[in-house]
Amino acid sequence: MNQCNKYILVSLLCLSIQQISYSQKYIYPVDIPPALSANFGELRGNHFHSGIDFKTQQVQNKPIIAIEDGYVSRISVSPGGYGLALYIDHPATGHTSVYGHLNSFSKKIADYVKRHQYEQESFAVDLYPSAGELPVKRGEQVALSGNTGGSAGPHLHFEIRETRTQDPLDALAYLPKIADTQKPDLRGIAIYPVQGKGIVNGGTNPLRLTVRKDKTGNPLPPAPVHAWGRIFAGVKAYDRMNGQQNIYGVKFVRLFVDDKLIFSSAMNRFPFEQTRMINSFVDFEEWRQHRAFFMKSVIEPGNTLPLYPSAQNGYIDITEERDYRLRYELEDHSGNMRAYSFTITGKKQSIPSMPACKNPMDWNQNNWFIHFGFLLNIPPGNLYSSICFQYNSSKAPGYYSDVHQAHTMPVPLHKSASMWIKLNTDVAEKRNRYGVVRIDRNGSDSWIGGKYEDGGIEVSIRELGDRYAVSEDSIAPKIIPIEPEKWASAKRIRVRLTDDKSGIASFRGEIDGKFVLFTHDVKSSVYTYLFDSERLERGKRHTFVFTASDGVGNTAEYRQEFNY
Repeated sequence: MNQCNKYILVSLLCLSIQQISYSQKYIYPVDIPPALSANFGELRGNHFHSGIDFKTQQVQNKPIIAIEDGYVSRISVSPGGYGLALYIDHPATGHTSVYGHLNSFSKKIADYVKRHQYEQESFAVDLYPSAGELPVKRGEQVALSGNTGGSAGPHLHFEIRETRTQDPLDALAYLPKIADTQKPDLRGIAIYPVQGKGIVNGGTNPLRLTVRKDKTGNPLPPAPVHAWGRIFAGVKAYDRMNGQQNIYGVKFVRLFVDDKLIFSSAMNRFPFEQTRMINSFVDFEEWRQHRAFFMKSVIEPGNTLPLYPSAQNGYIDITEERDYRLRYELEDHSGNMRAYSFTITGKKQSIPSMPACKNPMDWNQNNWFIHFGFLLNIPPGNLYSSICFQYNSSKAPGYYSDVHQAHTMPVPLHKSASMWIKLNTDVAEKRNRYGVVRIDRNGSDSWIGGKYEDGGIEVSIRELGDRYAVSEDSIAPKIIPIEPEKWASAKRIRVRLTDDKSGIASFRGEIDGKFVLFTHDVKSSVYTYLFDSERLERGKRHTFVFTASDGVGNTAEYRQEFNY
């Protein structure tokens, strides 16, 4: 064999070994039979679900194990979000595995975290150990499952990310297969006329139809649909899995018109900075008003999600008086597919022209709206489509400004817009306590905040369609001790901390003038300190002080002496 052939053979062998190594599956991060409560890309409010959720048999403290050799690259402790979360880099594969909503870490990790919490004098920390500091082995227990942070019940939130970009990937592609023979479940379809260019069933409003099922569960044809001009479609659907009652997101959506593919989406990965573009992927107005997710089969000009493998943008031109045959194909990760066919009949009819617009806002421009007492700036890259902005204002008792309505229907913004509201009553000593509130349809308001600027309050907003006014927060947080007589015997201190308006911005616990670590979770108003034998001296009288400040700086303090 000549040297060239030897080189080729060795190269092919190395490539084969590398491919086998990189295609090998990780192990499950739980050591119980795997069952999912959520899948990758599932539709959520303002974001796609970035991982898969493993059920933990409705309890906490199930062992969580590393899926492969690697090292702890990040540890996050937060009262909200992922709660207690662990990030492990796997250099051999270029992936990072993420474990969220944990109840506790293994001892070596917990000791590392506690040391840094006391150094930073903060419960919430975001830590980045060096590569060799906290190594882990495949199958090593690294934590116990929990329900911390923004979790609605005990489970493990698990992700696989590309380490280089930190983009989340569909973890099911890298784990052993979970049995699934269930097809996606179709719930509804929607037909949207493009304003000024199309009409559906004689109107210019979206037509959203519930899809009924026959006795065997197969979807039936919808009510008749007549259209003319330019339209697009949407679908409401979920996935199912064997033996589970949960509903999941659909991985692949394809739409055909007369057997020609006009739209497709594939949920394989997305950048975190684009996750809010879910508000363009779905019918945002229907989500805001009725909490229903219709996936739009169209790509708006400001939507740059990497979910669309086809160059087709999804628009349908109904220009002939005939039946247009539409077919949806909905497919899950396991290849189970649901096909649904229906007809739109072309019926020539007059298309209402667009009314004159006084305040047009282009999706790719820097947009301003200026009115007496109200300013709005929407920078480029925030609108997904152009809009005709609508504004009105009114008087209302109990506020320090007029009530301003920033548009008449829900419109999402990708990042934010800057809004300024003029104060009708500007009292200097109250300026640090003013803030903008959002007023809902029932008249209840919720604090947004903002800062004083030139006789008004400036604040960022993330969608249009709401009413706003300026209010004041003059009440300090409330600190209520819980069973102080039992602190010593229970070896813990608990307080209840609440605020009625701008929310808790900071808190601090001290014993004898030294910081002590209080833990807390966004789902509870109770803050807890567990006595630490290494830091709390026994056999003496101690002075406990707990302070808290709200979002505008109102401060409260609680002080109590106890024997231990």
